[in-house]
Amino acid sequence: MNSLERQKKIFIISSLVIPMALLIGFVVVPAFDLIRMSFTNWDGYSKTYDYIGIGNYFDMLKNKDLWQSLRNNAVYFFGHLLFIPVELMFAVLLTSKLRASKFYKTMVFMPYIINGVAISYAFSYFFSPINGAFDEILTLFHLEPLIRNWLSDPKIVNFVLAGVSLWRFSGYHVILFMAALQSLPQDVQEAARVDGASAWQMFKYIQIPAIMLMVDFVLFDNIRGALQVFDIPYVMTSGGPGYASSTFTLYTIDTAFKYSNFGLASTMAVAIMLMIVVIYVVQNKIIHGIVLKGGKKG
Repeated sequence: MNSLERQKKIFIISSLVIPMALLIGFVVVPAFDLIRMSFTNWDGYSKTYDYIGIGNYFDMLKNKDLWQSLRNNAVYFFGHLLFIPVELMFAVLLTSKLRASKFYKTMVFMPYIINGVAISYAFSYFFSPINGAFDEILTLFHLEPLIRNWLSDPKIVNFVLAGVSLWRFSGYHVILFMAALQSLPQDVQEAARVDGASAWQMFKYIQIPAIMLMVDFVLFDNIRGALQVFDIPYVMTSGGPGYASSTFTLYTIDTAFKYSNFGLASTMAVAIMLMIVVIYVVQNKIIHGIVLKGGKKG
């Protein structure tokens, strides 16, 4: 019995120590090193560097191209944010008794499992001004006046790229919402139906409060994904024309590897981490405040 208890303790300690060691070694230590590097002018290859204090932070705030990139990130953020209720409704629909639901689930999730670079290349050809499929579809329906330079017009390019991102990642959120909805106790929902609750009342007072943890995760994932989006604009437009479709992450990588300014790039990376945390906290308070007010009114 003592031997069994000892083995249990060893297993529990190992299960805690190993993940903690990995977390500290691959997340915490690099994060502190990143913060330290943000106060330097390191070029990425020199053996020495100088500490310049908060100079990089002032340079970052004065960079107009970086602010343009951040505004481009906002298009992705608000596009996905506004589509989350639609994703949730799709999840509710697919968890109900719908014919061919397995087929629809597969189709919804399929874009997410396809390689992002492959998707970006495919949509580059889809929106190409030379024999692009999208322009051909518009021509087929006699909508030629709507044809634009989809990937080179600064006014619309970010909306096109955000649409591609939405097509790719929405299925992932739908599957997450479905998993949360399917974990709800069936007896509670059955009791509500017996008491005469409508589908909307079930959705508002039972399903939404019960899956708020998953809603929080999806909202956080939206913030993280919107601020770190890279592959779609990089492959489809390379951030062009100019910086019209550049994103914060794309500009950070260019700063480090194209302009050899790892100190400023580290500052931008620290700024991304802070923005993710701040936006999530503010957004979380707003969403929960709306939910609580809705519950009180009900």
